[in-house]
Amino acid sequence: MSNDAFTQPSEGELEILQILWKIEPATVRQIHEALSASKAVGYTTTLKQIQRMLDDKKNLLIREEREGIHYYRSLVPQQQARQNLVDKLAQQLFEGSGTQLAIQALGSGKVSQAELAELEKLLQNLKDQQSHE
Repeated sequence: MSNDAFTQPSEGELEILQILWKIEPATVRQIHEALSASKAVGYTTTLKQIQRMLDDKKNLLIREEREGIHYYRSLVPQQQARQNLVDKLAQQLFEGSGTQLAIQALGSGKVSQAELAELEKLLQNLKDQQSHE
């Protein structure tokens, strides 16, 4: 799915996608139980949201039937959804600057030592790539 075909999921849709990225394929009941663990939500609300996500305009989910049971899968890879959301946030709040977005996020002070090490490795890789160009 290209970035142009990507439909920005709502907050509720993103919650469902996050569940599916962990346990797919999943039934409505499984998705509902996972959602209910963190917030009060009705079964019919979960079902309706899943049905909207199947819509051709949204194109976020696919439904498979096995032995009369419907299972749902995400059509959007997790990494692609993350990248699209970060790109949109950078565009809307930081005039397209991913650097300013990262500085803002890191400025919160909620960064672990492991995350800092991962960031240092990423920065070094980027520096190495530029020195070879």
